[in-house]
Amino acid sequence: MKTFTLEEAQSLLPVLESLLKRAIEGKQAAEQVESGLAELARRIFLSGGMRVDVGSVAKQRAELETHLVRVRESIAEIDSIGVQVKDLDGGLLDFPCSLDGQTVLLCWRMGEPAIEHWHTVEAGFQGRQPLDDRFRRRTSSGGRPN
Repeated sequence: MKTFTLEEAQSLLPVLESLLKRAIEGKQAAEQVESGLAELARRIFLSGGMRVDVGSVAKQRAELETHLVRVRESIAEIDSIGVQVKDLDGGLLDFPCSLDGQTVLLCWRMGEPAIEHWHTVEAGFQGRQPLDDRFRRRTSSGGRPN
């Protein structure tokens, strides 16, 4: 598993934020199309059947799939960098980091100006703590202090 220093993780934020926004927007667009298709199905059911523009429905289904592909590709790209998407709706990312010989997670949520929190793997988001000097003095993935 790739680990990041605070500096490395911070430097990735602009790219990751862009990918995360793309995934969130794709998910929202997919949910909107899906909602429209569900409403159509509900109207068909309640009316006992009705004429449907099959071409329009097929176009909506293709649009839905396009949005879902965009979401999957964005998440896969974030994952390939070595960063974990913990909550897409909340824009929550974790960066594995080595601290005192143990793997912990640097924690960032969309909208935060910088990475300012961390937590243990077991504690999760509820165990978030402010960063301390142990993180700030590391300069490379090898975890060597300045």
